[in-house]
Amino acid sequence: MKHDLDHLPEGKRRELALVVEMIREGFARATKQRTQPRFRGPGHLLKIILFGSYARGDWVEDPVGRYFSDYDLLVVVDHEDLTDVPEFWLKAEDRLLEVLAEGTRLRTPVSLVYHSLDDVNEKLRLGRYFFMDILRDGVVLFEEKGHPFVEPVPLSTAEALAETQGYFEEWFASAVNFETLAATAREGSMPKEAAFLLHQAAERLYQCLFLVRTLYMPKTHNLNRLRSLAEDMEPRLKQVWPSATKEVRQAYARLREAYIKARYSREYRITAEQLGWLGERVALLKSVVEVACVERLTTLAEAA
Repeated sequence: MKHDLDHLPEGKRRELALVVEMIREGFARATKQRTQPRFRGPGHLLKIILFGSYARGDWVEDPVGRYFSDYDLLVVVDHEDLTDVPEFWLKAEDRLLEVLAEGTRLRTPVSLVYHSLDDVNEKLRLGRYFFMDILRDGVVLFEEKGHPFVEPVPLSTAEALAETQGYFEEWFASAVNFETLAATAREGSMPKEAAFLLHQAAERLYQCLFLVRTLYMPKTHNLNRLRSLAEDMEPRLKQVWPSATKEVRQAYARLREAYIKARYSREYRITAEQLGWLGERVALLKSVVEVACVERLTTLAEAA
């Protein structure tokens, strides 16, 4: 991995320094009052690594099309319990959003994924491309010494093909099932249920693409986070969610909120028009994901 950001403009380097500072401070506050031994003392936050487009140098800032690449960061801790987002990271994430909304010190969205060192090393031993790519392209922004990653063990092409085929068959079929159930809920005048089911279809389509491309699945139900990581990996996905008008932005917001609010909030509302538009966009997402997955399977099959 690299240890410098010389390929980024000075403004981006300042932003990333601020982000690292806020992540470290937020984690320190979240663990300060913990009484369990594994939650106290220095060194639990082991690494913060920049990956994705800003690490590679191919990030996008398109004000006209309203598309901006995120800072993708892998946060590595020394115990699996410390990857619990609501418990240890939610306040830091909320604070990052507040600073982003202020628009002065931070103007680039931040997308965070959390893993323990043991988990990352296990994924490297299993040949998971997501983590192998981070080792190849990532930039270390912070690390405690003495906690190295293991050497990755690449899968054979035949092994990769077998795993990939299994993931595609399972997760794509699951996404299609949720899409079908969403249509049934719409026809039955159950808008909240339809919104939740469309969220699940979209989530599973993104997860399907991750598993097919990287043999890894991010541990999150946050649709924005999945979308950001997926669009960085597969640029054709950027066409799925246009944001040119207030109406389409609101409809997408209803989909993002549906995982929690459509199930538990009495105030959640979504219109028939919004559901119709979301159904069309999920169908497009399905089409793009299917093409990308079949391409990956074809490449592996030819190599095998």
